[in-house]
Amino acid sequence: MSELSMDDRYGRRPARYKGLAIFLLLAGGAWIAWAGLHHSNPEVRTTLISFTVVSDQSISLRYSIDRRTPTDEITCTLVAHDYDKNVIGEINDVFAPGASHIEKITLISTRTTPVNAGISRCWASTQ
Repeated sequence: MSELSMDDRYGRRPARYKGLAIFLLLAGGAWIAWAGLHHSNPEVRTTLISFTVVSDQSISLRYSIDRRTPTDEITCTLVAHDYDKNVIGEINDVFAPGASHIEKITLISTRTTPVNAGISRCWASTQ
């Protein structure tokens, strides 16, 4: 009678995908680390400070931007909404290259009475 190995005796199979699993774990971990570090420091960071309804046809928006590269031109799209959350006013506010931190108050003209205003998006264009 021949002696059986422990794997044969208990029906265990050798791990065939161990190398693939380790590779996927390392690649996935590296990608998660890169994505977290890359997206935690965006090119342009915005902060909505306040908005004030000026009249039935306009609203003022106070906000700040921080840009990573002061030589980039920044364009921000600002929007005003009515009571039903419809966009009733929209402008593009452009910042020339310069300081890395800027705070600004901008007036947005609207079609009807505004209720609130916000920053839709900001992006950098390299000069």
